Amino acid sequence: MNLPDPPILAITNRQLCAEPLEDRAAALFRGGCRWLSVRENDLDAQTRLTLLQRLMGIGQEYGAIVGVHRDLGAASASRCALHLPTDASSDSARRALGEAALIGQSCHNLTEIERATRVDYVTVSPVFGSFSKPSYGPLLGAAGLRALVAAARVPVIALGGIGIATVPGLADIGVGGIAIMGEAMSAPNPDSWFANLLQVWESHCASV
Repeated sequence: MNLPDPPILAITNRQLCAEPLEDRAAALFRGGCRWLSVRENDLDAQTRLTLLQRLMGIGQEYGAIVGVHRDLGAASASRCALHLPTDASSDSARRALGEAALIGQSCHNLTEIERATRVDYVTVSPVFGSFSKPSYGPLLGAAGLRALVAAARVPVIALGGIGIATVPGLADIGVGGIAIMGEAMSAPNPDSWFANLLQVWESHCASV
């Protein structure tokens, strides 16, 4: 399955937002975001499902793909995209959601990428230092990311410390896209922030 266009995944964390998550998502969509994943793991299943479906309704107005992290039940009930944790079975998720579903998985090394056999993309992290996960590591850096991109059979989405300032460092690596939580959830004026991010992405990475 083709990735959303642009292939910039905004990952939610409502605790980083100054406003309600629904308002943050709408502003990102206005700025050009077309891919968002709900990662609110502290919520109970029903509350997370309700939030997911509200955000899907907002995203539909912009033609955006809205999915969920980890929660196969919510993805199945909502017929939406799913992002799997490292230790989850991509085979089971694919059987449950079908071939048309957009499914990705979190990976950190080549072994984990090779195990992700039934996904459309993988996120690879942490690339750079991240204020949302400051002790998370070891960092891959550009060289480590390049090696994993070269070995992967599906698009690699760079995650960890990704933002307007660090995207130029991904030029010529050949990443399939980028994923962002910290800046996406905390930047003032998220609509203009995303528009600026998209311009940087298109200038440095989109045609590689």
